[in-house]
Amino acid sequence: MTRHIPHRQLQFYLTATAPCPYLPDQTERKVFANLPFSDGAHVNDELTQSGFRRSQNIAYRPACETCAACVSVRLPVADFAFSRGQRKVLARNADLSRSLVEAEATPEQFDLLRRYLEGRHPSGGMSDMGWADYVAMVEDTAVRTHLIEYRLPSHDGGPGDLVACALTDLLNDGLSMVYSFYDPALEKRSLGVFAILDHLRQAAAVRLPYVYLGYWVQGSPKMDYKARFRPMEMLKPLGWMRVE
Repeated sequence: MTRHIPHRQLQFYLTATAPCPYLPDQTERKVFANLPFSDGAHVNDELTQSGFRRSQNIAYRPACETCAACVSVRLPVADFAFSRGQRKVLARNADLSRSLVEAEATPEQFDLLRRYLEGRHPSGGMSDMGWADYVAMVEDTAVRTHLIEYRLPSHDGGPGDLVACALTDLLNDGLSMVYSFYDPALEKRSLGVFAILDHLRQAAAVRLPYVYLGYWVQGSPKMDYKARFRPMEMLKPLGWMRVE
């Protein structure tokens, strides 16, 4: 099937060269386009399937001149078999409740994000994110997107404590995990891994074939966790290819 992206609605731009956030002694450039409001969901589907990543109302992908380490990856839902360790992660978090909510930012979510960034990425590119930035990240888009909140059991009849959250796009062929964050104090729960495993369960429940994880960068400690999910598909020059 030939994919159709309305090119007349899209203008692609190239960023300036900047230090790579994943590999030392490397530089990065990105090609990006503004997603149109009139057909943003369809265009986001096509671009994600072509290796782009979404941030707010922008789709981007690496266009580095000296490196090709960033590879788009996705998990085939029907063929994925949870490992023993992954089943243990699911069991450790079986007490959490899951809620799908509208893509509307809340102070509770932002407080969790700040704790996550300070605990896990204190010097990262998002470390100085403020409330207005978070609102834009969640709400400034015209695609099919939502938030998934994970909470501890409640002991007083109200909602339990929010311990993890994921901003997720609904595509025509899967779920795309745009950004996820969690309570860094609950390290033993492996909440980052749990969120991915739970997205696999969600996709299976509605018969969507893929969960998109964004980019895997071989050699980057920040990205090592993605290599633990197998089978995985990587986007190569000839298309998506299976890695067992």
